[in-house]
Amino acid sequence: MHAHDQTPAVPDVHNATTTERGSFSVARCTCGWAGPARRSRDRARTDAAAHMAAPPPNRGRGLPAG
Repeated sequence: MHAHDQTPAVPDVHNATTTERGSFSVARCTCGWAGPARRSRDRARTDAAAHMAAPPPNRGRGLPAG
């Protein structure tokens, strides 16, 4: 199989951080998730904490949906 035919792996461990761009703060995670741009750093941190606390989505590992 060619390397470009493979789907990139999504890490099982979340590492969310916040970054600032101008007057906005954004939470981003190593899994590819990004929260909305916020003017409040505290809200961006809350978004990151909520994302890290959420259960991982079912990624087709034989687990029942729902």
